[in-house]
Amino acid sequence: MEVRIGIDIGSSTTKIVAFEKECMLEPMVVRADSQVASLYGAFGRYLYENGLELSDVAAVYITGVGSKFVDKPVYGCPTYKIDEFEATGTGGYYLTDKKEVIVVSMGTGSFFVKVTEQEMKHIGGVGLGGGTICGLSSIMLNTDDIHEIAAMSRRGDVARIDLRIGDLAREKLPGLNLDVTASNFGKADAQSKQEDIAAGIVHMVIENICQSAILASVNTGIKDYILIGGLTKFFECRQIIGAFRSLWDVEISIPEYSDYATAIGAVIAANQAQEIK
Repeated sequence: MEVRIGIDIGSSTTKIVAFEKECMLEPMVVRADSQVASLYGAFGRYLYENGLELSDVAAVYITGVGSKFVDKPVYGCPTYKIDEFEATGTGGYYLTDKKEVIVVSMGTGSFFVKVTEQEMKHIGGVGLGGGTICGLSSIMLNTDDIHEIAAMSRRGDVARIDLRIGDLAREKLPGLNLDVTASNFGKADAQSKQEDIAAGIVHMVIENICQSAILASVNTGIKDYILIGGLTKFFECRQIIGAFRSLWDVEISIPEYSDYATAIGAVIAANQAQEIK
């Protein structure tokens, strides 16, 4: 057996996938404070749980912000670095059947990649993402545990936090439904419940990432967007993209394995790799 392994080393998590020829094995995610520890821990655990040996590994392809800390081959295997934008665009495109698409990477921060059959281009980004959710929640809710925040937000009601068009007008405005956000946290006060605040934080971050992606790509003429990254696991993502379809006349989707797209892209974009000697 010969497998090619892709590893996306993020600031707080490491995602790992493997391909045997064209078949992808079950992916895995590992959390760690140290990117290097996370890399080696994820790699060893992945081999063990999939019954693989080092001799089965044809090559390792690493990407993500943590890849800059890796300066030698992983466990002696042929190891290559892939540019994160390249890996993200390639992985997102691999997970869709569209001819042209805007890949929206929602990680610690967020960035957008235009991908067509002819080109791949980074078109911008925003400093909003999982890092924003964890940081604001640490200040406002006394927790930076993303799983705890997700559970709290699911119990909350963002309508008690955000000011909406319906709070300001009795009838729908041209192009704006009554449930469109007029001001994030516009109704919050000192008596707001923690669950509602959590919902407001998560909704604000995801909504503004999606809106920024649409605005950044408006001149491309592309109407199809694919969301990838850890934030796609928040249920608010699906709520927000449903509302945005009618608001912006776009199609936004979340594919299976959305949080592993960059690791997948690291393997698929192997021809762009730089080998670590």
